[in-house]
Amino acid sequence: MAKDTPLRWDRKMQQRLARGEAAALGELYDKFASLVHMLAHRVLNDEGAADLVTREVFGYIWENPDAYDPKQGSLRSWVAKLTNSQALHRLRLAEAAAIATGESSADELEQKVRRAAAAARADYIVSSMPAPLRAALELAYFQRRDYRQTAADLGVTEDEARRRLRLGLQLLSSAHTRPLEGSSPPGYGRSL
Repeated sequence: MAKDTPLRWDRKMQQRLARGEAAALGELYDKFASLVHMLAHRVLNDEGAADLVTREVFGYIWENPDAYDPKQGSLRSWVAKLTNSQALHRLRLAEAAAIATGESSADELEQKVRRAAAAARADYIVSSMPAPLRAALELAYFQRRDYRQTAADLGVTEDEARRRLRLGLQLLSSAHTRPLEGSSPPGYGRSL
């Protein structure tokens, strides 16, 4: 039953948002704003643009709470997908403007969007991973822990730490083998 708890929270949050509870939006913002901002910044590499995407994503969620379908996945995954879609949209707009003014070429735009899409896909995969895999990867790669230190920090066996890291890396490797658009959960393909 502990596995059901996050989805139960997701369903209740969606219901509260659908009823127009401002406090629910505040809770959702507190829980996911840093994730949304980080994902947007990773794609756009611009603090102001990431702030704008963060506002747009939470505005969209407030105005369209029924767009989230708990049967399709977690609220966290849906928010990450919305963020990546909106950030890529903003990147395309900015680059199209740069092409129009002669500051960039169509080839440069295509390369930039492909790199950003791969980064967005990797971020989406990490944000969608079960917490134990995500925690192992964060310790190993952001805090530079080896598998033994990761095991100790997580309170698991070394074999379990290796398994989590291996599975997490396998999931991440798919970020470069499949395009972002083809990987979205069913029903989550609409942009903001």
